Amino acid sequence: MSVSGFAAPWWFLLVVVVAALVVGYVLALRSRRKRTLRFTNLELLERVARRGQGRARHVPAALLVVSLLLLTFALAGPTAEQKVPRNRATVMLVVDVSLSMKSTDVEPSRLRAAQDAARSFAEGLTPGVNLGLISFAGTATVLVAPTTERGGVTHAIENLKLAQSTATGEGIFAALQSIESFSAVVGGAEGPPPSRIVLMTDGKQTVPQDEYAPRGAFTAAGMAKQKDIPVSTISFGTSYGSVEIEGKQVPVEVDDTSMREIARLSGGDFYKAATAEELKRVYDSLGEQIGYETKEVDNSRPWVALGTIALVGAAASSLLIGQRLP
Repeated sequence: MSVSGFAAPWWFLLVVVVAALVVGYVLALRSRRKRTLRFTNLELLERVARRGQGRARHVPAALLVVSLLLLTFALAGPTAEQKVPRNRATVMLVVDVSLSMKSTDVEPSRLRAAQDAARSFAEGLTPGVNLGLISFAGTATVLVAPTTERGGVTHAIENLKLAQSTATGEGIFAALQSIESFSAVVGGAEGPPPSRIVLMTDGKQTVPQDEYAPRGAFTAAGMAKQKDIPVSTISFGTSYGSVEIEGKQVPVEVDDTSMREIARLSGGDFYKAATAEELKRVYDSLGEQIGYETKEVDNSRPWVALGTIALVGAAASSLLIGQRLP
């Protein structure tokens, strides 16, 4: 029963009333004792006085005080931080489908591992998140616009096709445009839903070669920062990967440096995955971050329950010990 704050702390003023009741109870006991001591016929007093109660006679009063304190705590509106599913958010999954994804340094291949992890990510994302899919090689293609329907996304993931070149910037720009178009439609009084781009690639940008060019990846990352759309980058693969192109083995080393810089420029996070299991863990982590948010929620119910139990205990003990209600 963790507590992080109170919605109506002024209810704690009732503690003063509870303290006054305790003082009144103590004074009443003392007054009763004085009246008893003035009883001159001690033999008769011993016969009519209640026997066997001792300290137990204070149990009902103590439970009643505990109950009042617990219910006062509940009235003050205790709150607690709790992870709750997002009911509105937009995520664009941007997947590299350049020829380097044929590399088998990640079994059975980079592409197959990426498809499996991306499908698991899509299926596990909370229902309130709108998910879209973009693939990019020499150009970027919006395969699925943001939607809460996961079937189209998973189908498109399974049918990803490889192509030449790597235009990382085009992938980010396409994601930004897709998010803006979607936000213009669904944005209401609360404004557009929070958005994020998840970029998974295994190599360095080749089109254009300058990442600071107008359509380069770093320029796109800066644009994402201006629009408050962070890019979470996943650098997928190893330093020893290679693919066969026109009969020659061509090394396709991952470019962690560029992916880290894209994340930094956009205000997002960088992730490194060198195996299929690591990639799945990254996607699982992103699913938790994106699909849930931490909110202050009402946490008064446990205190109401405890206060009620203490109140019932006070009544029951009063009947058992004193044959009356407090």
